[in-house]
Amino acid sequence: MDVKQHTPRRRGRPPRQRENLTETRELLLRAGLEVLTEKGFSATGIEEILGRVGVPKGSFYHYFGSKEAFGLDLIERYGLFFARKLDRHFGNPSLAPLERLRSFVADAMDGMARYEFRRGCLIGNLGQEMGALPESFRDRLKETFEDWQARLAACLREAQQAGEIAPDADTEQLAVVFWIGWEGAVLRAKLERSAKPLEVFAGFFFASLAAG
Repeated sequence: MDVKQHTPRRRGRPPRQRENLTETRELLLRAGLEVLTEKGFSATGIEEILGRVGVPKGSFYHYFGSKEAFGLDLIERYGLFFARKLDRHFGNPSLAPLERLRSFVADAMDGMARYEFRRGCLIGNLGQEMGALPESFRDRLKETFEDWQARLAACLREAQQAGEIAPDADTEQLAVVFWIGWEGAVLRAKLERSAKPLEVFAGFFFASLAAG
């Protein structure tokens, strides 16, 4: 009787083909973030993103089901990346709560200056384009802003407990006001290619906290 030999399943590293697929998908997402923070979704063609990565034009749908699916993945990726940045600043125990927010503001201004104010916030950019974007983006963008607001509100509550903010201040509303104003300041900074709009808004926001 012939005995069929069973080839054991490989353990450890995944097949090279799977590694290549994952790596290329990551490269496409990174390139998408770079382009979309500068130009926006509607003005960006898939060909431009593929060209940055060196992937053939016909291969995009091998990694993403559609441009819409690609955009949703980008929103999720950017939202998580930015949330980690917020956590580093807002959760820094070596600084007083309001100094943590000042640290975030300074870091964000440095980041925009590093790219000569060409890049802004992907979530803010997409929000401005919403009239021309797939409806599926709307809830994802709102959820991202709400997540950032919750992280800032927690930092502001710590500031309140430390006596830096008035005890009757509405920290949830303050967080909403900050992100609405900050996103507008980022847009203006891109327009003017200057940190001045960011400085003006931040100065006004911190002054309003002191007044409260």
